[in-house]
Amino acid sequence: MLRIWGRNNSINVQKVMWCVGELGLVHERIDAGREFGQTGEDWYRKMNPNGLVPVIDDRGFVLWESNAIVRYLAATYDEGGRCPSDPKQRGQAGQWMDWATTILAAPMTVAFWQLVRTPEAERDRDAVDKAAEALGKHYAVLNRHLDSRLYMLGERLTMADIPVGAFVHRWYALDVPHPDLPSLRAWYQRLTEREAFQTHVMLPLT
Repeated sequence: MLRIWGRNNSINVQKVMWCVGELGLVHERIDAGREFGQTGEDWYRKMNPNGLVPVIDDRGFVLWESNAIVRYLAATYDEGGRCPSDPKQRGQAGQWMDWATTILAAPMTVAFWQLVRTPEAERDRDAVDKAAEALGKHYAVLNRHLDSRLYMLGERLTMADIPVGAFVHRWYALDVPHPDLPSLRAWYQRLTEREAFQTHVMLPLT
């Protein structure tokens, strides 16, 4: 059986669980990280020396880093579907998955931690405003990409949608300005109609 270690309010765990849900994989998720502990234990560090979540064990194959896990699961269980078989499309999927990490993650982390995990009296409003401004510009890039597409790569959902979609859900849930980006909003609406997205990503921000 596929085992996943990680708490369900972690965006990186949510990426993996959304992928697992889309693929319909039999699995067990084990709470780990923050209030659940375990990530500092020796047995856990043998799986992931970074002590972070998520980690998976797929029939003895251990893997960490959420985007790597999504790529692995899609390639292993849905080659030609969630994982494009065409090398160029697979490259494009990886491009957008990495874009989510290299471009979206930093300002999203600032906004999320300040607005969700920092007491209101201690929040750095200037930092939030700067992060929100950056995010508006980044999501405008994504909006242009989605102008003529239903999903990140075209007509159907692939692994490219998963990391980006998880970040976009949090952005819309945060109390920050949301520019009018109709193609982005339409794509997000399509995601919200998917059962696996509802179950694993559309959770309260904590």
